[in-house]
Amino acid sequence: MDIRTLSPDFAVTPQIHISDIEAIKAEGFTHIICNRPSAESAPGDKPDEIEEVVKAAGLGFSNNPVVMGQLTMDNVEAQKVDGKTLAYCASGTRSAIVWALAVAGSQSTDKILDALAGAGFPMPQLGPQIDALAKG
Repeated sequence: MDIRTLSPDFAVTPQIHISDIEAIKAEGFTHIICNRPSAESAPGDKPDEIEEVVKAAGLGFSNNPVVMGQLTMDNVEAQKVDGKTLAYCASGTRSAIVWALAVAGSQSTDKILDALAGAGFPMPQLGPQIDALAKG
């Protein structure tokens, strides 16, 4: 796994596997968000298969499939969960973008962009969108 921390309570990673769940739990995560549509996932990595193992391990799970170009405010709102959260998608990028939009207004745009860049996702082009969401 390539876990990249965006805040003390939120990190992203590329696709996880059932065999990763115990390690994720050992890292202190209490909730996992799948931002990958089921159609993109290989057998054994489908969201419902992962969810079953995650819940059996005592962790929370949210299936929030995000298709770039079709991102909705429902996707952004679904990214807001309690506890130390790990979100995954194909590369981690989608999850990082949705996190940035979800935290708009709760911290400065510069801080959000710095967190993205520090985790390996430099996306200054998101600044205007983050600003717009922060203003409501």
